[in-house]
Amino acid sequence: MKQSDIVFLSHGGGPLPLLGDPDHEALAQYLTTLGQSLKRPDAIVVFSAHWESQDVRITAQSSPELLYDYSGFPAETYQIQYPSSGAPDLAKQVSAELSKAGIANQLEHERGFDHGVFVPLKLMFPQADVPVIQVSLLHSLDAAKHIAIGKALQPLLEQNLLFIGSGFSFHNMRAFFSSLSHQDEEKNLAFEDWLKDVCTDESLNESQRESILANWQDAPYARFCHPREEHLLPLHVCYGLAGRAADSHESVKVLGKQAGMFHWLSSR
Repeated sequence: MKQSDIVFLSHGGGPLPLLGDPDHEALAQYLTTLGQSLKRPDAIVVFSAHWESQDVRITAQSSPELLYDYSGFPAETYQIQYPSSGAPDLAKQVSAELSKAGIANQLEHERGFDHGVFVPLKLMFPQADVPVIQVSLLHSLDAAKHIAIGKALQPLLEQNLLFIGSGFSFHNMRAFFSSLSHQDEEKNLAFEDWLKDVCTDESLNESQRESILANWQDAPYARFCHPREEHLLPLHVCYGLAGRAADSHESVKVLGKQAGMFHWLSSR
């Protein structure tokens, strides 16, 4: 029986979910409640939109530092701490499974956790008492290759792990900070509805679902919602891991836009 949970999260804007920002209130509550509802994992594996590399990289330090990869926020946001331990042995397992699948990868011993990791985890597991590793995306932003990364790691689902794809189902920075027209709202909702249907419709077979996700740019208003797709691709990794329809979907409003979350339960 598979023991690992898989979650795709829309992680919000920089450190704002931690600052009491009213435009992130629903997201912060969702992440807090999700962390309380999940069974406690032995370790967490995060695929964040904020790390891309030529080959897949995997953090392998025992005590990773934090990377404050945002700018223009209050001074205290550069003092945030999330002192979770790393999981070097798990990093080696991830590397080995990727290598078996012919996916080039390297262990990373210097780069710390970016905000796509520590911001949601600080809400979900505030005690920082679960070991964490981070796995990069690919510079190529090839959707099919990110599904393949997830598929390669399926053997690890037998362990009691939590896999998190940390991105954003809507990521048009200009639209976030402009007044939302009715037309823009319709575009946002049309893409969100498409994504929900693709990821949860059990009438699709997995060949169909995989093909649709690999060709996500054909979705309604795809390039409006994702001028660049790095915040969507953690979802592709999650789907590759799960290989089936998501068990649940939640939508919350973040910065005035609807943003989706997907969860694949370990009990199935």
